[in-house]
Amino acid sequence: MATEDKNRATAAAILPLVGGAANVASVAHCMTRLRLGLHDRSLVDDEALKALPAVMGVVEDDTYQIVLGPGTVARVTPEFEQLVEEAREAAPAPAPEPGAAPATAEELAAQGAAIRAERKAKNATPFKLFLRKIANIFVPLIPALIGCGIIAGLNGLLVNLEWLPAVTPALAAMASGFMALIAVFVGYNTAKEFGGTPILGGAVAAIIVFPGVANIDAFGQTLSPGQGGVLGALGAAVLAVYVEKWCRRWVPEALDVLVTPTLTVLISGLVTIFGLMYVAGEISSAIGTFADWLLSNGGAGAGFVLGGLFLPLVMLGLHQALIPIHTTLIEQQGYTVLLPILAMAGAGQVGAAVAVYFRLPRNESIRRTIKSALPAGLLGVGEPLIYGVSLPLGRPFITACVGGAFGGGFVGLFNQLGDTVGSTAIGPSGWALFPLLDGNHGLGSTIAIYGGGLLVGYVAGFLATYFFGFGKDLLAEFNVSREPAHSTVAATGNTHPVPTGSGPNGSDNPDPDPGPDPAKAPAGV
Repeated sequence: MATEDKNRATAAAILPLVGGAANVASVAHCMTRLRLGLHDRSLVDDEALKALPAVMGVVEDDTYQIVLGPGTVARVTPEFEQLVEEAREAAPAPAPEPGAAPATAEELAAQGAAIRAERKAKNATPFKLFLRKIANIFVPLIPALIGCGIIAGLNGLLVNLEWLPAVTPALAAMASGFMALIAVFVGYNTAKEFGGTPILGGAVAAIIVFPGVANIDAFGQTLSPGQGGVLGALGAAVLAVYVEKWCRRWVPEALDVLVTPTLTVLISGLVTIFGLMYVAGEISSAIGTFADWLLSNGGAGAGFVLGGLFLPLVMLGLHQALIPIHTTLIEQQGYTVLLPILAMAGAGQVGAAVAVYFRLPRNESIRRTIKSALPAGLLGVGEPLIYGVSLPLGRPFITACVGGAFGGGFVGLFNQLGDTVGSTAIGPSGWALFPLLDGNHGLGSTIAIYGGGLLVGYVAGFLATYFFGFGKDLLAEFNVSREPAHSTVAATGNTHPVPTGSGPNGSDNPDPDPGPDPAKAPAGV
């Protein structure tokens, strides 16, 4: 089957299982997940979705998220959007009313409503909503950061080897062009996310990178192009949104098209030049200084803490607060020293999954899950292992964090000894981060330290999980055959086991959002 046909078939299989086109309110995607806004969550057939070959798992947050993996999700999403549009054109129908009951047992419907309410209450805190906005600003920039980062690494290698001298200036321009104007993209996305006119946000943020600001004095110093970086652009665009909204409220409609954009750029621009650029520049410098100081003076301890806490931060959504910090460090230093340390959390997760594989020799369903998800885990896509194995089991998730802590401590120790290890872009981790590595002592040393950290994370995660990840009750419950007597047939015609007793205490999903069932082997990794 051609790739296009395969992606369309995946989209076509997913659509009826989420309630059809009429139940889809919004469609978006991130690096690995198809994110759907749904009118009625109860219309979704979770088990059939999990059984689809291309689906690695499902996660319910502010949107319903279907894990498809990197690359695949970017190809399936437009096909899904097209199918939704075609279905609405062919048979337009009003969206189902929220809370409309499907043909299911009343008790299950009531339980689903309670779970949805609980999830909504947990995830609608102002802080988490703000972090989601920050993520929505920076996540669309990741593909460009990755592409330009890899080109920068290739260019550095060619320069060091003195190969192709006629080509390296062109590669340098390709790698640096985006970073030189990243403030504009941040401003555009910020205004869009906060409800303003995106192009006005970009216009105000462009002031920061305009060479002419070098002729302006503010706070007793001459400004420099790019001063304040992405933080300045973020602040400038947010200010522009509030100025624009104020203008829309008070400027007469007949004058709005002329006055509102003029005042938005003028007021926000003046505040940016004579305030935000200086303040954001000081904050950016402080972030870089603190990161260098932290790893130079307490690298092993800092790495241990950061590597150990990253998986819980991801589960809580708090890792999104680190995105502007990574981007600021890349702007300032050419790479972020934090990402290689945080990537060790994925290594601990891989080691823990291998230990689970050996500790549960009789549970073929979990072992299939691990075998199919390990390649993705090695490449830094940890969601299938997290949601399909360690998190539902409970204790192995904690021991995976232990593995990440030791790996982070290893990389942090070398930073403390003067061997800086960084990444020129954010997004990838695991083995996929190798092409993006950079440091202060040559590529060979950087690769060796990062590779050593991964190995330490694998081993520590394995040992911690093998010896401490299972109690007698957990082994008694899960070290048995989980093959059911019946099966479910997905929309594609593929037959998969129906998981039972998936919760860490043997219940059927005691947690409102435990992720994919550990007894379900995800395919298409």
